[in-house]
Amino acid sequence: MTQTWRDDQPIWRQIKDRVLSAILDGGIKEGEPLPSVRQVALDLQVNPLTVSKAYQELADEGLVERRRGLGMFVIEGVRQGLTASERTVFLKEEWPIVLARIKRLNLSARDLLQDIEGNG
Repeated sequence: MTQTWRDDQPIWRQIKDRVLSAILDGGIKEGEPLPSVRQVALDLQVNPLTVSKAYQELADEGLVERRRGLGMFVIEGVRQGLTASERTVFLKEEWPIVLARIKRLNLSARDLLQDIEGNG
């Protein structure tokens, strides 16, 4: 995890989002433990309470579970639910903005596919 913080969100929220991205990307797999609060706080140079708040939010949302004496673990099956949720958010909130920009720039599907394939 890198130490680049945005001003538009609290740091605990950004840490939570990084953990969610790591789960979606497979960097943290279902059933695996999250890195310890202390280690994340040390790595990111933040207060351990900030990391704890992020982890607690993940637990409150049912994405991770606390195992006494062992730490926080990603719940089995959570990746599929996260992926579905991310798709819904993308299609409802982000895609309309992207589509409007594509139209404004008068880009064709061919233009876009060439760029994706590295032929642009």
